[in-house]
Amino acid sequence: MSDTPDNAVRTYTEQHRAAFIDALTEWLRIPSVSAQPEHAADVRRSAEWLATALAGTGFPVTEIWPTPGAPAVFAEWLSDDPGAPTVLVYGHHDVQPAAREDGWHTDPFEPQIVDGRMYGRGAADDKGQVFLHTLGVRAHLAATGRTTPAVNLKLLIEGEEESGSPNFRALVEEHAERLAADAVIVSDTGMWSETTPTVCTGMRGLADCEITLYGPDQDIHSGSFGGAVPNPATVAARIVAALHDENEHVTVPGFYDGIAPLTDAERELLAELPFDEESWLRTAKSHGTLGESGYSTLERIWARPTAEVNGIGGGYQGPGGKTIVPSSAMVKLSFRLVAGQDPDKIERAITDWVALQIPAGIRHEIEFGAATRPCLTPLDHPALKSVVRAMGRAFDGHKIRFTREGGSGPAADLQDVLAAPVLFLGISVPSDGWHAPDEKVELDLLLKGVEAAAHLWGDLAEALR
Repeated sequence: MSDTPDNAVRTYTEQHRAAFIDALTEWLRIPSVSAQPEHAADVRRSAEWLATALAGTGFPVTEIWPTPGAPAVFAEWLSDDPGAPTVLVYGHHDVQPAAREDGWHTDPFEPQIVDGRMYGRGAADDKGQVFLHTLGVRAHLAATGRTTPAVNLKLLIEGEEESGSPNFRALVEEHAERLAADAVIVSDTGMWSETTPTVCTGMRGLADCEITLYGPDQDIHSGSFGGAVPNPATVAARIVAALHDENEHVTVPGFYDGIAPLTDAERELLAELPFDEESWLRTAKSHGTLGESGYSTLERIWARPTAEVNGIGGGYQGPGGKTIVPSSAMVKLSFRLVAGQDPDKIERAITDWVALQIPAGIRHEIEFGAATRPCLTPLDHPALKSVVRAMGRAFDGHKIRFTREGGSGPAADLQDVLAAPVLFLGISVPSDGWHAPDEKVELDLLLKGVEAAAHLWGDLAEALR
């Protein structure tokens, strides 16, 4: 094998594969479940473990940044090249709750390797995809003969992503000067499949609310009073029914303002993916598709905004009948947002729209959760082209296609506060079972991620100058 940079990266990665997997196994044993207060010490221990591991990798600066909740880890390794661009890597070290009785075949915090797959909570989401950068930067140095990275490399690994990142934006704002970067790499995403490597180009934002409706001061007799006073459960049903029109468009005025339509090129790129609707429906545990008229299934879940009813309730829920007009009812709604939509404006529009649905005699309250902004990387951005080239080298010249994420995350906070483009580098696949029992990562793909990261820093150094 000739000593090309690509071969040198692969050789170094394979030589250090066993030690890399052993170290990841040790980290996965820490049950850093941010949602459960009894694991607060474990989340702290996870941050300390990572800071130590990054220092051992060679990062001259490693710090644990406290928040009102769980701590984040910051690391920095400056390049000795004058004018080198700065790149910030984002990920998270906290994990979802997991217990053997949830349906795991093994202890979720005692990782097991079976048939080239590592099973354990956090293996894919997100410790494995964070940890690949430790071996990736060392492979980058070994293959290039450098003593420092080709870019000024920073890492910010938060500890509350699985709890909704309640303190993340404030953390980024507090440390904005330290975090300043020319590009942000998010390693908390994945690929289409094992045989179809892809790069994600965007995530949707999120706004959600709970509407509580109050009618009579107590449940009242439906024979004596029904039909003569407003029923909050009926109003809840009418709000839900009015949310979409016959074409599944959201009826909230101004909801679609600012959205750039999909271009023909973007639609063609999505259509290139080997999408099988029947298989997708099986994964969705559903029996038919339905959505905004004029758009394909992938376009609906990746590139269009949505409104969903997450819950509706009110009145008597027990066995048999109880003939009442209930005193209250509730509706929970969530709105996935795309580039061009401002969550603050969306929340105001929803508030105004809901108020118009409320008849006299009904009092209502509306409460919003923490919003997440959408983010989208332009297809012609030079940093995106670097990510695609790096992935192509790791996957031996295989064509790299493009996806988006239908879900939401805190990446847009980095985009907003730092005014830097957000790129996605992830190697997880749908079968990895994020948040589910038997979460796993494909070890060969994880090592491909190592190679992609190793190739990326030199490419970005040229592309962002």
